Amino acid sequence: MANAAVKPMRSDAVRTRRLLVNAASEAFAEHGIEVSVSEIAERAGIGKGTVFRHFPTKEDLLAAIVTDNMYFLVATGDELAEAQDPAHALCAFMSAAIELQIKDLAFCQVAHGVARDHPEVRKAQEKLDAVVEALTDRARRHGVIRQDITGQDITLLMSGIYQTGSPLQATQPHLWQRYLRLAFDGMQAAEAPALPGPPPHTETTATPL
Repeated sequence: MANAAVKPMRSDAVRTRRLLVNAASEAFAEHGIEVSVSEIAERAGIGKGTVFRHFPTKEDLLAAIVTDNMYFLVATGDELAEAQDPAHALCAFMSAAIELQIKDLAFCQVAHGVARDHPEVRKAQEKLDAVVEALTDRARRHGVIRQDITGQDITLLMSGIYQTGSPLQATQPHLWQRYLRLAFDGMQAAEAPALPGPPPHTETTATPL
């Protein structure tokens, strides 16, 4: 006997789910993944039981949020793939991904930690990896970056650039742009422009990661 068709969610359930995901996304972005389900429910203005009806575990909720962010980056990459300048497209994508890491404290914690093996996260990661590789391959084919750079190189560089600027995030929130330019100039085949922004303040000592 054929399986019964999956019933679509009612419109009010869809609205509640979106309200919940938005509230959780804001809470996790601001405070990291230690935020409790009770705090999220209160922020969303719904009962704790409603949270678990939509997301049986906290990991499922975290996975829903991080996949939303990943698909945002996938859409960004797909749009940039149509840009005339492949070097600008790759750099703009790296910038968007690093900014997301800065604005969302939970993104890296979830994507590479507690929900890394969640099937929805793995599916989104595969799509994101493909977009990064496509942008990288296009830049390689046009001779604007080194021929031995891979999409995985770019993915690791984006994380490294975020980590490099993060110790001074509170006092110099745009310092990461300096290191993105430094890294990207090192990748380019053409002569590089000057680094943007001021250097780190000499009176500030960075803490180890």
